[in-house]
Amino acid sequence: MAPPTADKRVLRGARTRRIIARHAADIASQDGLDGLSLGRLAEDLGLSKSGVQTLFVTKERLQLAAVEAARSLFAESVVTASDSAAPGLATLRALIERWIEYAAAPLFRGGCFWGANLVRFGNKPGPVRDALVASSREWTDLLTRELGTAISAGEVAERDVELTVFQLDALLLAANTRLRLGDTEAMTKLRRTVDELLRAP
Repeated sequence: MAPPTADKRVLRGARTRRIIARHAADIASQDGLDGLSLGRLAEDLGLSKSGVQTLFVTKERLQLAAVEAARSLFAESVVTASDSAAPGLATLRALIERWIEYAAAPLFRGGCFWGANLVRFGNKPGPVRDALVASSREWTDLLTRELGTAISAGEVAERDVELTVFQLDALLLAANTRLRLGDTEAMTKLRRTVDELLRAP
């Protein structure tokens, strides 16, 4: 077994890594993942650059840690927070409301993390793009499942599920952009449009 001092060092390193990844997600939501650097994070958090480099080694690993931190925080704030709603329309509406809170509060200083980074990495094949796409698909797959359940239960008018989820996802990203540009009515407009898409039979 490792001595207690070694255990404490490992725990301290893991905690520091989480703090850095969380701050990196904040920066990336505003300046993009390309705006991250080991030196900037070290300066922001009052850490040594060598210490940060020891934890992440490369900028790509730092970017991947930021994506994972964003994914985990989003899941906790939006997905898990909607777990108590009944499957189908209730869960779908809860997810959208939690997403509105996530973007409007905002959870990340620049608003939606994926809105800030998916376009930037769309033409950059590699692990970072793959991680962003996988996280985005988790979200749209969840919307697809709940919308399908709502339609099957007769809670929402019959419609093309994939097309409707495409529209919902586009609306959320557009609302995030409008909110960042100062449109104080963006979320009200979003809710009205969502109501049209999710109308009863």
